[in-house]
Amino acid sequence: MLYGRPVTTIGTVVGRLVTWIDRLMPPGPRRDALTGELATHFGDDDSPVTPAGCAEVERRAWTVSRHVALIHEPASPADLPDGSSPPPENDREPAWPPPDPADVRRRAGGVTEVRRLSDGTGLVRVDSLDAVGLAQPYLDAAFTMLRGAERIVLDLRANGGGDPATVALIAGWLLGDTSVKLSDVVYRTHTRQWWTPDRPPGTALRQDAWVLVGPGTFSSGEALAYHLRSHGRVTVVGTTTPGAADHVLPVRLAPTVLAHVPNASVVDAVSGGNWEGSGVAPDVECPPERALDVACQLS
Repeated sequence: MLYGRPVTTIGTVVGRLVTWIDRLMPPGPRRDALTGELATHFGDDDSPVTPAGCAEVERRAWTVSRHVALIHEPASPADLPDGSSPPPENDREPAWPPPDPADVRRRAGGVTEVRRLSDGTGLVRVDSLDAVGLAQPYLDAAFTMLRGAERIVLDLRANGGGDPATVALIAGWLLGDTSVKLSDVVYRTHTRQWWTPDRPPGTALRQDAWVLVGPGTFSSGEALAYHLRSHGRVTVVGTTTPGAADHVLPVRLAPTVLAHVPNASVVDAVSGGNWEGSGVAPDVECPPERALDVACQLS
């Protein structure tokens, strides 16, 4: 018992997770493999929910979808409903909460560094992909500062992902003035195409470009590196990324467990595939902490 109420078990949480996967994820072998893996290993697990238990469910899920997450959150007597039944949030359509404009401003739209190196390299580091409507002024300012650089380095080593529209915005700076298709995102009921925006003639950057990646490059951060490389625009330097290509939605499974549940898969417009499970493998492999030095030496 916790605060005098039943404790939700791992089996209960996984049962709810499987239900949401069936509801949200496009049908096919991957969905069946994911639900089968989880049900087989955890369906009868009556142990209480703990951070370690959530981590073990994640590890099993990652064999199929690297983006599945179970986030264990502490509860208090004031906000803990009865863990023996699905919480009210289960009746709502899952959606990401709207971004906080003040937070985006504090992060400068994810742009953490812009500078010109002594050899003329223009470096921009982007650590998150905030909602494009809020992040665009910062990103446009950062990439405008790269005009006249000898070469460009885009540092995504700490980029944990975010808005696909922001991926398209950044990719457009490097892929040209004319709109270019990046991907199809396949949902259960429809497919959405992602294209770079048309740009004013002559404003896209044309210099040779390198992208830095590593274990901290995740989700849409991986998408940006993958799409730029599939179009032959960049050389990727660093170490292989985690391999989280599915799109996900947040779903409350229990009072103390928030899940990220896959609801769409990505098909790159050039390769016809994606980086799910395999990650974005670098063209030039090196320790992440040396990636900037190596990229500058390659030029």
